[in-house]
Amino acid sequence: MQTIFQFGLLLFIGVCSCQLIAAQDLAPRAYIITPLHSNAVTLTYSYSDGAVLLNGQLPVPDATAQLHVPIVTYFHSFNFFGRSANITASLPYSVGYFQGTFQDNETNLYRSGLLDASFRFSVNLKGGPAMSVQEFRSWKHKTILGLSLRIVAPTGQYDGIRLINNGANRWSFKPEFGVSRRWGHWVLDAYDGAWFFATNPEYWSHNSFYPGTRSESQAPIASLEGHLSYDLKPRLWLSLDSNFWYGGRTTVNGVENTKTLQKNSRIGVTASVPVSKHESLKFSYSTGAYVHFGGDFRMVSVAWQYSWLGRPN
Repeated sequence: MQTIFQFGLLLFIGVCSCQLIAAQDLAPRAYIITPLHSNAVTLTYSYSDGAVLLNGQLPVPDATAQLHVPIVTYFHSFNFFGRSANITASLPYSVGYFQGTFQDNETNLYRSGLLDASFRFSVNLKGGPAMSVQEFRSWKHKTILGLSLRIVAPTGQYDGIRLINNGANRWSFKPEFGVSRRWGHWVLDAYDGAWFFATNPEYWSHNSFYPGTRSESQAPIASLEGHLSYDLKPRLWLSLDSNFWYGGRTTVNGVENTKTLQKNSRIGVTASVPVSKHESLKFSYSTGAYVHFGGDFRMVSVAWQYSWLGRPN
């Protein structure tokens, strides 16, 4: 019986990890223009806790998780055929505590390690040509249209024998179209994108449960995201955030699991506070507005950012 419970709890942890990989982003002002050769290093700490909804797949009604995720991010802007563009690279680490009860048996599990690194390229299509600092000072934000591509590389810690890993052992891609419009102190952002996933060729294989090799694939996930923010003063702003994503059914060895369809939404708030000429702090909170399958988490994050102008050495 304990082995069955361990199996169920590991499955629910796998769901948590899948949700993290799918990246439930709430990122206001993601397409805002910066001067050429802007640089920033951001240190983020994110804490999440809550329930995991398994849509009736297992009798584990009280499965919960607490996740601590520090992230290091580097940002750089540049000229891309006359348009403002930027690249971002992020390296996250995860420490997780998981609990659940199956037929009166309670178990706690712990996982720690590097998650998959992510890289994002974004380019402005309308509203912001590549600008020097002097040109940027006279530029006025009206309507911005942009495209981005986010890539998650299989760099996280992974062992195909284990069901739950920090890494996903696959490539993931998210093309996205973004709109940002300013009216005085108000800024409205809207993004429309989709996640696409490569196949994991070594999914929970060569162990006592499955001695052979198994592969796992996942259907695309469509996503919508919106933000309404207000400038209290330069670099000090507040934002109301929301998103919705749909899709992501998983298939193992050619057999699709229809109960893994994700129809989820989050709402939250974000505040950005300047600390000095080069430093700022960002605080955010979000919670599940509607969760059909996966993690119904409360998320709190704090980020410290140091920015500067000039070519990197």
